[in-house]
Amino acid sequence: MDCKVTNMTTQAFHQRTSSRLDSDELTNKMLTAYSLDCGVNRRGKSGIPSNLEIETMISNLLAVLFPGYLEDMPVRDDNMGAHVAKRILSFTGQLRDIIERAVSDKGRRPCKEGEFFEIDIDAKVERFVQKLPTIRESIALDVAAAFEGDPAAKSCEEVVSCYPSILAISIHRAAHELYLMSIPLVPRMMSEYAHRLTGIDIHPGAEIGSRFFIDHGTGTVIGETAKIGDNVRLYQGVTLGALSLPMKNTRSLTGVKRHPTLENNVIVYSGATILGGETVIGRGCIIGGNVWLTKSVPAGTKVILASSNLTYTERQ
Repeated sequence: MDCKVTNMTTQAFHQRTSSRLDSDELTNKMLTAYSLDCGVNRRGKSGIPSNLEIETMISNLLAVLFPGYLEDMPVRDDNMGAHVAKRILSFTGQLRDIIERAVSDKGRRPCKEGEFFEIDIDAKVERFVQKLPTIRESIALDVAAAFEGDPAAKSCEEVVSCYPSILAISIHRAAHELYLMSIPLVPRMMSEYAHRLTGIDIHPGAEIGSRFFIDHGTGTVIGETAKIGDNVRLYQGVTLGALSLPMKNTRSLTGVKRHPTLENNVIVYSGATILGGETVIGRGCIIGGNVWLTKSVPAGTKVILASSNLTYTERQ
């Protein structure tokens, strides 16, 4: 049977559709549905930042942190100062605008119902920008840890250009600083942008020490209250998560430590799941692949699964 595709103009489509659709009735139903939302709409409030604006801001931020990596033309040594100053200025303006619209009522954020507290946006932006050199120093150590920890890496340039964990960690270190300043929405939007790009899900609240490396990285999840020490290495599919939450009153757990602590020099192999706010993996531990842990492990311990009972049969 032949299929025919009918082409019609937009005007013709509206004329045809309007004869079968009561647009006023549908509009009223949608307005009723909007009234039942839980923050889905922003009626009467400034528009929240879009994902596209977050992406553009992050691009400028990464250009400051990694000069020359996101440019169409090389950044020469004699032009580095002007390049960085231009990028910082552009990023700062974007960040200020995004923060201003992320908080409600032009710089005021709801504290309790009917109450607000003031946010000094300019001071927050200035404080963050002053953190950029420290953020850059931390990221440089993460790059070094990746290069030194992966024999497949041929250069630090390859690590920066190709390793998804460096992108995810770099964005996280910036988002974490904004999280510590109690900036609403923006840190989480940044982390979810990194999540979409890399498959690595790091909540901006997670505390991560120096020289952090995630090898491969896809499917790695690090929860809000996780604490990670120095020289820690994770592999793909690792979960640092919370124990099962109650069906009710989960809001009462806001701010409560729900995710594990990994002390210095810990290695966690692929597919391992470590859960619980009271779970501590001691200094120098090695956690094998696919291990499930909900209890603490003493320092210097290796935890592995017993060998599986594999069955081999002749292929038919």
